[in-house]
This record gives sequence, C-alpha cells and structure tokens, in this order.
Amino acid sequence: MKLQLLPSSFDNGGAVSQRQHLSCLIIDDCVAFDAGSLAFSCSERHRSDVRDIFISHTHLDHIAGLPIFVDDLFSVLSEPIRVHATVEMIRVLERDIFNWSIYPKFSELENSVGRVIEYKLFEPESTFPIRHLTFQAFQVNHHEPSVGALVTDGEVSIGVTGDTAPTELIWDAFRNCESLQAVLVECAFPNELASLAEVSHHLTPLSLSLELEKFGRRDVPIYVMNIKPMYMDDVLDQLNDLRIPNLFTLKIGSDYEF
Repeated sequence: MKLQLLPSSFDNGGAVSQRQHLSCLIIDDCVAFDAGSLAFSCSERHRSDVRDIFISHTHLDHIAGLPIFVDDLFSVLSEPIRVHATVEMIRVLERDIFNWSIYPKFSELENSVGRVIEYKLFEPESTFPIRHLTFQAFQVNHHEPSVGALVTDGEVSIGVTGDTAPTELIWDAFRNCESLQAVLVECAFPNELASLAEVSHHLTPLSLSLELEKFGRRDVPIYVMNIKPMYMDDVLDQLNDLRIPNLFTLKIGSDYEF
C-alpha cells in the first residue's frame, strides 16, 4: 500500500514546507483520505485517478479542497466524484459548503456525461469497499461526527485515527489487526496547551503517549501527523523527549510503501 500526505504550505523559496495546515492523504494514487489540500497540491495522476474521497469529519482543514477539486474537474468527469461520509457529514456539506452561497450545489448539477458528485453513506463501526480497498470506520473522540479508519488492501493494513482526543474503540481494532503495518495518529498541540487540546478534542505529546499505551504494540511504526503548524517545533521536541519506540513524523510529500 502506498501513502502520501499532500503538502499544504510552502517556504519563502516556494519549496514544500513540512508545516501542515490542511489534511489529505492519498492511498495508492487513487483514494483520498480527507480533502483538505486535495485540489491545491495533488499531482496530475491524482487529478485523473482520484474519484473516491473518504471524509473523516467536516472541519475546514479536512474538506477545504473538496469543492475546488470537483469544480476543477467538472467538465471532464466521466464518472462522479464519490464522497464517502456519514449522513451527518453530508448534511453539513450540503448545508454549509455546497449551498450556492459558499459554492455551487454540485449534487444538483450534471456535466455532459452525468452527475459530478455522488454521496456514499457509511455508518461508524461499519466495513465497506472503496475501490480495491476495504475501510472499517470507527467513531473517535473529536467534534461529532468524526471517524478514523482501518484500511486494508487484502494483504497489508494501515490505521488512521484522524483528529481525536483520548479514545478507546479504534485502539482495540488496531491492536487486534494482524496485518497492521503502520498507524497514523494526530498530535496537534504541545503539552503546555493541554487545556486547549482538551476543549478542542486533540492530543498533546503526553496524551498521545497514554493513547499508545492502550495500543500496546511496539512492532508497528507510529507516524505523527496533523500537528498545528504554529506549534510544530515544540510538539516535535516534546515527542523526542518522550523517546517513544518506533515513533516517526509523517513527512509531507514523501511516498511511503507498506
């Protein structure tokens, strides 16, 4: 399985920055896990091959690129963009984004071939196919509804928590998955902002270390992502101080093969 975390910011020279403002993972060049930076930094291959987008939740940093991605491709789509989301997420997208005031209501529009967007409903704690992959969604502790997922291609699996505060169910699923090759987890704020992390339902290095005790496995690499860019240096320093085995930072723009 191939993963890439798309860039969402750039340095003064125009090079990709490791500071992450928006969240979008591309799996096997054809499925997007969230769509924060999808329209802004996807490759031409992604633009031609990504037709399925799994939404973990509807906060702006996870969906900002979705309407622009559909808009860019409107006239050339030979099949609709399939947005995999819960009924609550779809309600938010249709009410607050695709509402004619913020962006066109693409669910009411067609190009010369047909529909340009199609919603695919899933329930938390359900298992469902997306292309050649199987997703199992789990409710996590973020502003509801929010989910993480266990994703498998039939041979290897990866776990993605999405944004979350301390949670339970998803760690049980990850721990019991024999084919698990990696876990991607958030760590948004430094320890001194623990109260802000708590009210906004995010993790700090200390609370992440407690979550990894629930996971309990040392044989699977843990990749940290979704660090608030303002606090990136502090979060990375604090994670290094904890000396958690097999813990890495997910590098933006790099290809990972599992």
